[in-house]
Amino acid sequence: MSDQPLTILQITHQGQGQGSTQSIVGLSRALAGHGHRVLVGCRPGTVLATLAAEAGLSVIPFDFSRLRGLARAIVDATARERVDVINSHGTRDRRALTWLRWRGRLAQAFIVTRRTMPRTSPAELLAVGLTADRTIAVSDAVARALKRRWHPGGRLRVVWNGIDLARVDAGLARQDEAAARTALGTADGRPVVVVVARLKDQHVLLQALRTLERPTLLAFVGIEPNDTLQALARLVPERHRVVFVPFTERPLAFYRLATLTALPSRIEGLSQALLEAMALGLPVAASAAGGNPELIHDGDSGLLVPPLDPTAWADALRRLLEDPALAARLAAAGRARVRGDFTLERTAARTEVVYREAVARRRLLRGDAPR
Repeated sequence: MSDQPLTILQITHQGQGQGSTQSIVGLSRALAGHGHRVLVGCRPGTVLATLAAEAGLSVIPFDFSRLRGLARAIVDATARERVDVINSHGTRDRRALTWLRWRGRLAQAFIVTRRTMPRTSPAELLAVGLTADRTIAVSDAVARALKRRWHPGGRLRVVWNGIDLARVDAGLARQDEAAARTALGTADGRPVVVVVARLKDQHVLLQALRTLERPTLLAFVGIEPNDTLQALARLVPERHRVVFVPFTERPLAFYRLATLTALPSRIEGLSQALLEAMALGLPVAASAAGGNPELIHDGDSGLLVPPLDPTAWADALRRLLEDPALAARLAAAGRARVRGDFTLERTAARTEVVYREAVARRRLLRGDAPR
């Protein structure tokens, strides 16, 4: 298989506060470090566009509002930039790319990355799965779920998300720490439980606080409260404090102030937030769902909690808050696991293998001479 550098287009219609944004930027930087030319296609003004530009990557702005217009723009950009590989990370872009392939207008290797537990219809999963040269699932759990929903298994590859340790280990700017402290407010001696996530089952933790005896500050970072969360927050006993922090591009500052991290989500493929928290040496509790069990070994590198069970969540928080030795042991094991098995370098190397498989398949189908 040729080891010549590739020109790679990473494309997504998302690119805001999702964990995928940091994953795409980190992966792109690592691939560029391997000698590849990496372009990032996204909506202008997004967090992804800003971070990619700051990382020295070329950014191609796309309008994702109309499928045909997006498809034409992709054809123009891939021809102009002589793209070898297109890696789609979002729904709208993979639909446009699938349509282009069906129309015979997409000659490049086409890869789809699936980062969360799939909710796409089986018919669409089958259609896209048979069209893309390869599909990358970020965990075994995502791969199994895709296959249950008719995705063909032969073109499916598992590549775990990795963590950019240089970003995590970089010194914290004073203004970032000050902003995080201001957002959290006064803890008054309470331990701080931080949840960094979009809207993903946070209501379970609010219900769990009702039976948690130890006064606790629970901070939801990355969301504005909806009516349901506001109503549940009003029912939390006064010994606790609940804080909602709108999306921030610098969530790492909150980990530095946290006692532990929790993630009640059921749809995680392999959570960037958990990777960050564990890499920083925080004890973590997460729902026993999605790809979380591939990252967390229950009772060894963290705690896994039955999803949507407030009583079980209250018990998990109680264990971590009342047993410092347990929390320290889990935190140390989690830190070692992430830094050993979930590095960005390993993710980039495995992704590169998938890209080259897809390029080789496309050349074979075109009847190109072997290189």
